[in-house]
Amino acid sequence: MKRHRTTLDPDYFERMFSGTSDPWDLESSSYEQAKFEDSIAALGSRNYASGFEVGCAKGMLTLKLSALCKALLSIDVSETALAAAKQRTAHLDHVTFEQMAFPRTAPSGQFELIVLSEVAYYWDDMDIGRAAEWLEAHLLVGGDLLLVHFTEDTDYPQSGDDAVAKLSGSLTNAMTVVTAYRRPRYRLDLWRRAL
Repeated sequence: MKRHRTTLDPDYFERMFSGTSDPWDLESSSYEQAKFEDSIAALGSRNYASGFEVGCAKGMLTLKLSALCKALLSIDVSETALAAAKQRTAHLDHVTFEQMAFPRTAPSGQFELIVLSEVAYYWDDMDIGRAAEWLEAHLLVGGDLLLVHFTEDTDYPQSGDDAVAKLSGSLTNAMTVVTAYRRPRYRLDLWRRAL
Protein backbone atom coordinates (compact mmCIF):
# COMPACT_ATOMS: atom_id res chain seq x y z
CA MET A 1 0.00 0.00 0.00
CA LYS A 2 1.38 3.38 -0.99
CA ARG A 3 1.80 5.74 1.95
CA HIS A 4 1.22 9.47 2.06
CA ARG A 5 4.60 11.19 2.21
CA THR A 6 3.59 14.17 4.31
CA THR A 7 1.40 14.82 7.33
CA LEU A 8 -2.26 14.47 6.43
CA ASP A 9 -3.92 17.78 5.71
CA PRO A 10 -6.62 19.11 8.09
CA ASP A 11 -9.09 19.03 5.18
CA TYR A 12 -8.80 15.22 5.14
CA PHE A 13 -10.24 15.06 8.66
CA GLU A 14 -12.91 17.69 8.06
CA ARG A 15 -14.11 15.69 5.04
CA MET A 16 -14.23 12.53 7.18
CA PHE A 17 -16.30 14.16 9.92
CA SER A 18 -18.62 16.11 7.66
CA GLY A 19 -19.09 13.17 5.27
CA THR A 20 -20.47 10.68 7.79
CA SER A 21 -21.99 10.79 11.25
CA ASP A 22 -19.59 8.14 12.60
CA PRO A 23 -16.19 8.15 10.85
CA TRP A 24 -13.98 5.19 11.75
CA ASP A 25 -17.03 3.83 13.68
CA LEU A 26 -15.78 5.63 16.78
CA GLU A 27 -19.22 5.70 18.39
CA SER A 28 -20.64 2.38 17.24
CA SER A 29 -17.75 -0.10 17.17
CA SER A 30 -17.23 -2.50 20.08
CA TYR A 31 -13.53 -2.51 19.12
CA GLU A 32 -13.34 1.27 19.63
CA GLN A 33 -15.23 1.10 22.92
CA ALA A 34 -12.91 -1.63 24.23
CA LYS A 35 -9.89 0.44 23.18
CA PHE A 36 -11.21 3.48 25.07
CA GLU A 37 -11.77 1.32 28.16
CA ASP A 38 -8.23 -0.11 27.86
CA SER A 39 -6.84 3.42 27.61
CA ILE A 40 -8.54 4.53 30.82
CA ALA A 41 -7.62 1.29 32.60
CA ALA A 42 -3.94 1.78 31.67
CA LEU A 43 -3.94 5.09 33.55
CA GLY A 44 -5.03 3.27 36.69
CA SER A 45 -6.42 5.27 39.58
CA ARG A 46 -4.18 8.27 38.96
CA ASN A 47 -5.76 11.71 38.83
CA TYR A 48 -4.18 14.59 36.92
CA ALA A 49 -4.27 18.32 37.57
CA SER A 50 -3.93 19.03 33.85
CA GLY A 51 -4.56 16.91 30.77
CA PHE A 52 -4.09 17.46 27.04
CA GLU A 53 -5.72 15.28 24.38
CA VAL A 54 -4.64 15.54 20.74
CA GLY A 55 -7.23 14.58 18.13
CA CYS A 56 -10.32 14.35 20.31
CA ALA A 57 -12.65 13.59 17.37
CA LYS A 58 -16.24 13.68 18.64
CA GLY A 59 -15.25 13.40 22.30
CA MET A 60 -15.84 9.76 23.16
CA LEU A 61 -12.46 9.32 24.86
CA THR A 62 -12.57 12.95 26.06
CA LEU A 63 -15.61 12.17 28.17
CA LYS A 64 -13.77 9.28 29.85
CA LEU A 65 -10.56 11.28 30.35
CA SER A 66 -12.51 14.11 31.95
CA ALA A 67 -13.12 11.95 35.03
CA LEU A 68 -9.35 11.72 35.61
CA CYS A 69 -8.39 15.37 35.01
CA LYS A 70 -9.08 18.49 37.05
CA ALA A 71 -8.60 20.46 33.80
CA LEU A 72 -8.61 18.93 30.31
CA LEU A 73 -7.77 20.64 27.03
CA SER A 74 -8.79 18.65 23.95
CA ILE A 75 -7.98 19.65 20.40
CA ASP A 76 -8.83 18.56 16.88
CA VAL A 77 -8.30 19.94 13.38
CA SER A 78 -11.94 19.36 12.40
CA GLU A 79 -14.49 22.02 13.25
CA THR A 80 -17.28 19.45 12.77
CA ALA A 81 -15.65 17.03 15.22
CA LEU A 82 -15.11 19.76 17.80
CA ALA A 83 -18.75 20.84 17.64
CA ALA A 84 -19.84 17.27 18.44
CA ALA A 85 -17.24 16.92 21.22
CA LYS A 86 -18.38 20.18 22.81
CA GLN A 87 -21.97 19.00 22.74
CA ARG A 88 -21.04 15.63 24.28
CA THR A 89 -19.23 17.32 27.19
CA ALA A 90 -21.34 20.48 27.57
CA HIS A 91 -22.10 19.59 31.19
CA LEU A 92 -18.37 19.58 32.10
CA ASP A 93 -16.97 23.02 32.81
CA HIS A 94 -13.40 21.76 33.34
CA VAL A 95 -13.09 20.54 29.71
CA THR A 96 -12.08 23.04 27.04
CA PHE A 97 -11.57 22.68 23.30
CA GLU A 98 -9.48 24.38 20.66
CA GLN A 99 -9.09 23.87 16.94
CA MET A 100 -5.40 23.13 16.34
CA ALA A 101 -3.24 21.20 13.89
CA PHE A 102 -0.78 19.73 16.40
CA PRO A 103 2.22 19.72 16.38
CA ARG A 104 2.44 22.65 13.97
CA THR A 105 0.28 24.60 16.38
CA ALA A 106 0.25 23.72 20.05
CA PRO A 107 -0.74 25.14 23.43
CA SER A 108 1.76 26.81 25.72
CA GLY A 109 0.72 25.14 28.98
CA GLN A 110 2.31 22.40 31.07
CA PHE A 111 0.49 19.08 31.44
CA GLU A 112 0.55 16.07 33.75
CA LEU A 113 -1.17 13.89 31.15
CA ILE A 114 -0.82 14.01 27.38
CA VAL A 115 -2.83 11.61 25.21
CA LEU A 116 -1.87 10.78 21.62
CA SER A 117 -4.54 8.28 20.67
CA GLU A 118 -4.64 7.34 16.98
CA VAL A 119 -2.82 10.48 15.83
CA ALA A 120 0.98 10.12 15.59
CA TYR A 121 0.83 7.93 12.48
CA TYR A 122 -0.80 10.81 10.59
CA TRP A 123 2.46 12.81 10.92
CA ASP A 124 5.53 12.79 8.73
CA ASP A 125 9.01 12.50 10.25
CA MET A 126 9.38 16.28 10.58
CA ASP A 127 6.14 16.57 12.56
CA ILE A 128 7.10 13.64 14.78
CA GLY A 129 10.28 15.59 15.58
CA ARG A 130 8.20 18.72 16.28
CA ALA A 131 5.90 16.72 18.56
CA ALA A 132 8.85 15.29 20.50
CA GLU A 133 10.34 18.74 20.98
CA TRP A 134 7.03 20.11 22.24
CA LEU A 135 6.49 17.11 24.54
CA GLU A 136 9.86 17.63 26.16
CA ALA A 137 8.99 21.24 26.93
CA HIS A 138 5.39 20.68 28.09
CA LEU A 139 5.09 17.27 29.79
CA LEU A 140 5.76 17.78 33.49
CA VAL A 141 8.28 15.63 35.33
CA GLY A 142 6.30 12.69 36.67
CA GLY A 143 3.69 13.23 33.98
CA ASP A 144 2.27 10.51 31.74
CA LEU A 145 2.24 10.21 27.96
CA LEU A 146 -0.35 7.75 26.64
CA LEU A 147 -0.02 6.51 23.06
CA VAL A 148 -2.57 4.23 21.39
CA HIS A 149 -2.19 3.32 17.72
CA PHE A 150 -3.73 1.03 15.13
CA THR A 151 -1.18 -1.53 13.92
CA GLU A 152 -2.69 -2.87 10.72
CA ASP A 153 -1.88 -1.61 7.21
CA THR A 154 -2.91 1.91 6.25
CA ASP A 155 -1.85 4.52 3.72
CA TYR A 156 -0.90 6.98 6.51
CA PRO A 157 2.61 8.49 6.59
CA GLN A 158 3.66 6.07 9.36
CA SER A 159 2.61 2.68 10.61
CA GLY A 160 1.49 2.65 14.24
CA ASP A 161 4.68 0.83 15.22
CA ASP A 162 6.92 3.22 13.27
CA ALA A 163 5.22 6.29 14.73
CA VAL A 164 5.79 5.10 18.31
CA ALA A 165 9.38 4.03 17.61
CA LYS A 166 10.24 7.33 15.93
CA LEU A 167 8.65 9.38 18.67
CA SER A 168 10.54 7.39 21.30
CA GLY A 169 13.79 7.84 19.38
CA SER A 170 13.23 11.61 19.13
CA LEU A 171 12.73 12.16 22.85
CA THR A 172 15.84 13.05 24.81
CA ASN A 173 14.22 13.38 28.24
CA ALA A 174 14.21 10.18 30.24
CA MET A 175 10.94 8.29 29.93
CA THR A 176 10.04 5.25 31.98
CA VAL A 177 7.83 2.66 30.33
CA VAL A 178 4.89 2.18 32.70
CA THR A 179 3.14 -0.30 30.44
CA ALA A 180 3.30 -1.46 26.84
CA TYR A 181 1.15 -4.12 25.27
CA ARG A 182 -0.51 -5.19 22.08
CA ARG A 183 -4.10 -6.11 21.42
CA PRO A 184 -5.52 -7.37 18.14
CA ARG A 185 -5.24 -4.36 15.76
CA TYR A 186 -3.65 -1.82 18.14
CA ARG A 187 -0.85 -1.16 20.60
CA LEU A 188 -0.92 0.82 23.84
CA ASP A 189 2.13 2.49 25.37
CA LEU A 190 2.19 4.49 28.60
CA TRP A 191 5.39 6.41 29.36
CA ARG A 192 6.19 8.54 32.40
CA ARG A 193 8.63 11.41 32.30
CA ALA A 194 11.39 10.63 34.79
CA LEU A 195 13.57 13.76 34.39
